[in-house]
Amino acid sequence: MRDYEKEFESRVAFVKELVESSGAKGIVYGNSGGKDSALVGIICKAACDNTVGILMPCVSQRNFSIDLTDGKEVAEKFNIETRMVDLTPLREQAVKSLEPITDLTPAAIANIAPRLRMTTLYAVAGAEGRLVAGTGNASEAYMGYFTKWGDGAYDFNPIADLTVTEIFEFLAYLDAPMSVRTKAPSAGLFEGQTDESEMGISYAKIDQYLLTGTATEEDKKILDRFHQASEHKRVPQVVYHP
Repeated sequence: MRDYEKEFESRVAFVKELVESSGAKGIVYGNSGGKDSALVGIICKAACDNTVGILMPCVSQRNFSIDLTDGKEVAEKFNIETRMVDLTPLREQAVKSLEPITDLTPAAIANIAPRLRMTTLYAVAGAEGRLVAGTGNASEAYMGYFTKWGDGAYDFNPIADLTVTEIFEFLAYLDAPMSVRTKAPSAGLFEGQTDESEMGISYAKIDQYLLTGTATEEDKKILDRFHQASEHKRVPQVVYHP
């Protein structure tokens, strides 16, 4: 297990130095009410008092219930400023505007919300001179379980090297609310969605492979399939070089 006391100190120092060297006035991040955003919020608040978390519910009832409640609970415990904007009207208008020009697939529709959220964060950042903190972890990155130019976009990410297992251990060390430490990880993009059910493999098995290199033959097939299919998300933009 990592030394989370040392980890916390080094990550806080990293963020503090980044904010100071960039000349930014503060930090903004998406407060989803989940494990990753909770850890990012706690680290960023410790490094920069002018940290704000934006609650951005969109369509899904889970967004307006458990996620809002959990996000507010973490923010209250760690004294993090919280604001909320309902992105449902924007998402509905986007779908309505796009339907005449293309046949939208469920995946295309699902990815609209994460991109609207990132648009929101950068609007706040631009208006207030803030840096946008990312909230993705190493397990999601390996599987490609994030939206390109949505939650995959940010100015910096203080937890990108941590697996989901380590995220939960870190939150336990920080005594984060049990609400975010016990609920099933979910992007909350549609009703009943959970990360593990959608991928067909548990984070425990993903992390076991990432941390030890071991996996059953069946699990390895899933891991390889997701990793290979999402390679485009982990490489720089393709540009022409004369």
